[in-house]
Amino acid sequence: MQIKQTILRIVLILLPISVFSQTTFLPQDDKAYITMDRFEIKNQTDSFFNFSKNKPYTRQHVVNAVSHYLQTVGNDKISKIDAYNANRIFINNIEYVNDAERIKYASKKPIWKNFYKTPANLYEVHSKDFDLIVNPVIQFSGSKEKDNNETLFLNSRGVTVRGKIANKIGFYSFMTDNQERDPLYVQDWVNKREAVPGAGNYKVFRTTGYDYFDARGGITFNVTKYINVAFAYDRNFIGNGYRSLVLSDQGNSNLFLKLNTRIWKINYQNLFMELHNAEKRTGDHLIGKKYAAIHHLDIAVTKWLNLGVFEGIIFGRKDHFEFSYLNPVIFYRSIEFQNGSYDNSVDGIDFKANIAKKFQVYGQYVLDEFILSEMTKNRGYWANKWSLQLGAKYVDAFGIKNLDLQLEHNRVRPFTYSHDDSLANYTHYNQPLAHPLGANFKETIGIIKYQPAIKWLLVGKLIAYTQGRDSSSRNFGSNIFLPNQLPYRVGDYGYKIGDGWKTNVLFASLLVSYELKENMFLELTATHRKQETKTAPITSSSTSFVTLGFRWNMHRKQVDY
Repeated sequence: MQIKQTILRIVLILLPISVFSQTTFLPQDDKAYITMDRFEIKNQTDSFFNFSKNKPYTRQHVVNAVSHYLQTVGNDKISKIDAYNANRIFINNIEYVNDAERIKYASKKPIWKNFYKTPANLYEVHSKDFDLIVNPVIQFSGSKEKDNNETLFLNSRGVTVRGKIANKIGFYSFMTDNQERDPLYVQDWVNKREAVPGAGNYKVFRTTGYDYFDARGGITFNVTKYINVAFAYDRNFIGNGYRSLVLSDQGNSNLFLKLNTRIWKINYQNLFMELHNAEKRTGDHLIGKKYAAIHHLDIAVTKWLNLGVFEGIIFGRKDHFEFSYLNPVIFYRSIEFQNGSYDNSVDGIDFKANIAKKFQVYGQYVLDEFILSEMTKNRGYWANKWSLQLGAKYVDAFGIKNLDLQLEHNRVRPFTYSHDDSLANYTHYNQPLAHPLGANFKETIGIIKYQPAIKWLLVGKLIAYTQGRDSSSRNFGSNIFLPNQLPYRVGDYGYKIGDGWKTNVLFASLLVSYELKENMFLELTATHRKQETKTAPITSSSTSFVTLGFRWNMHRKQVDY
């Protein structure tokens, strides 16, 4: 409770000086992210798009960036599909479109005069000092898996609410009740981790299914023209890649206070988070807490090149936040050292470059722990812990409009993100905070996105990775939940990526999506996954399944690892 009380005090102190406009955030996996990616690369030097590493984006920023792009490039010089997608961004963020323009997006035939006044929103109110938007949230899907007699399903129902008060305070809430039965490989993952991917606490449903509630929400406001504050229970993502080696949104939500400062050529983000320990599920009980402080500085070296540095601390205190970590500008590792080097600290750099209005290259390098002399000797010292990401995007590939390609490679050394106890590891709710695989792997991802017409989207995905998994008697560094000391770790040297039970996984999927009406999608997905363990005991398994789904105002759920 201590961090909640501390954050609440900070919010109450800041609220009285909040005299500038506020903004809420785009939801997870919103279709606007594809358009924002394309416009950033195609314009290359547009400073409105420079700071794209921190997600989710604010709705106000997205509207401003797209408006600026259209004014700069001109509607007549972009494809019909891009123009349509830009138009839908305005429709889906209607409260940030000025009154004079808003009339253009009104529905021709609202339902009973009060519902669907614009195509995207079930119910909305726009008055002088109050905006309110309410929408249903629904997702149903059914799957048939090879060699599995049970029907797989996802059943989600809920509501999302957002708005703003006096143009000073923004608020949003997302709530769904969910039941699902997943493919066999996901069920195996749940049994080993005691966690449902992307969810928090859960109950067993019909023996092999899961039942859980997903609630997110928060408030936002500006304390100056340049500083935005969010106090919320939700997810964040840092990076330009499909995966993140710093902070991912594939796990469960968490409570956080976020300060984002955007001024001149810099974007500086501070995140103070309350997390949950990795624990065994033993019925209803209070789950232990731990905390994290992460800051990320992004610098626009030029209008097409960004360099960034970041630092994070994971620590556990009994109902107590380490207040020295609340300093938003200090070097965290120095504090961690003054505290006795007890906490788990990670540092790193990242970059993003837009090239020739067609390409983007990006990368991350995370340094968890190292001894320089051991790195130069190359003896596989266990504590040389790092992770690396390199990737590239290519829009309108080979001259084909709205065909986008992405290639990404990730590799993580054994024991990276782990700690010498089971508390301060880089995890939350029995799931990794960064890459979902944890550590001791190398992964290559290829993604094809093609929008052949305004309501259609095709996505092909191919993921291949090799991981050295832990045996029943020895920790080879893939399970970041285990302490990285004796008796779990055996020996100090000879650790290379892939050591252990060498496991190769190939994941392939093809999605065909059609938008029936605004934010209402009918989707067909075919998926194949093959897993082979190359060291004793040698095993091999494969599965294929086809999914037919319907979703409305909700992100697409997928477990692609």
